[in-house]
Order: sequence, then structure tokens, then C-alpha cells
Amino acid sequence: MTNSLANANALRDIKPPVEIPSGWIWVLCALAVLALAAMAFVGWRLWQKRKTFVPAAPPVPPHIRAKQKLQEALALISQPKPFCIAVSDTLRMYLEERFNFRAPERTTEEFLHELRGTNLLQPDQKEALAEFLKRCDLVKFARYEPGEPELRDLHDSALRLIEETEPRPAPTTENPEPGTRNTEHAPA
Repeated sequence: MTNSLANANALRDIKPPVEIPSGWIWVLCALAVLALAAMAFVGWRLWQKRKTFVPAAPPVPPHIRAKQKLQEALALISQPKPFCIAVSDTLRMYLEERFNFRAPERTTEEFLHELRGTNLLQPDQKEALAEFLKRCDLVKFARYEPGEPELRDLHDSALRLIEETEPRPAPTTENPEPGTRNTEHAPA
């Protein structure tokens, strides 16, 4: 027993230092894994986009969109105020898109005053537009309730203005088919 007690109290050599793992190694490994995952995700998304690429549809021209909205407004013809709001807003948006003329943010008077100083519309078109907007304002703000014939007339005048100002297609020159002679201008 003394021998085992002497061994327990005997001097022993110093143990070598214990290596403590650095936390930075774990952080660097985690960042590397995240970077690889991000690159894999971006690559997968690019591959999916290329695989499902569909060319965008061409934008609908303003005059066609305005005609569609005017057609939709006819569903409101039994309600004069919502109908006039829809029709006048459609015409104002058309003028803004077609001529790049800020119409929706202005009062009717401001809009017509500014329109007079431009050459965007013909004089008779400006008069028709002024009359149209004033009639719509009566319904929208003065609580005037016109009958269906008068509302249809408002609709028709908006449609007429759109049709008069829509862009015209460029005239195409007809080319004769290859191998045929154009005899209209041939010398006799």
C-alpha cells in the first residue's frame, strides 16, 4: 500500500499541450459550402431560364387597348357616373400614351388650356374633345344623369376621336412577283 501511495505522489513528466481546434476553420468550411450551394443554385436558375425562355409578347398599341376599354365600359352604361368615369379615363389615358401628353393628372380646364398650345390634334378634334370632357364632367361632378342615348353618344365620340388619331400604317409599295413584268409603265 505504501508503494502504491508513493507511486501516486511521485513526480511525473509534464504532458504535452492539448491542441484546441480553431473556430475559424469551421467558419471557412461553412462559407465554402454556402458559396458552392449559391453557385449551384444560380447555375440551376440560369439553366431553367434558358430552357423555358419564351419571347415576350409585343405590347398592345394604345389605340387597340383604348378600344377594348371602351368596349368594356359599355357594361356600365346603366350607371351614368361610373360609365362616364370609365370612358373619360380611357380617352385621357389613350391621349397620354399616344401623344405622351399628361392628361390624367390635370383638371379638364388645365388639360384643354395646355392642349390648345399644341398641334397634337386638329382644331375640330380639340373642340370635340372639349365638348366630350365637359359633358363627362357634368355627369361626374354636377350629378347630371343622362339617358342611355346620350351616354352612347359620349361613347361614340370617344371612339371616333381614337379612330381619327390612331396611327396609320405606312403605305406599302406592291412589288410584282419575281419573273413577271410590270406592264403599267412599260413603253408601248
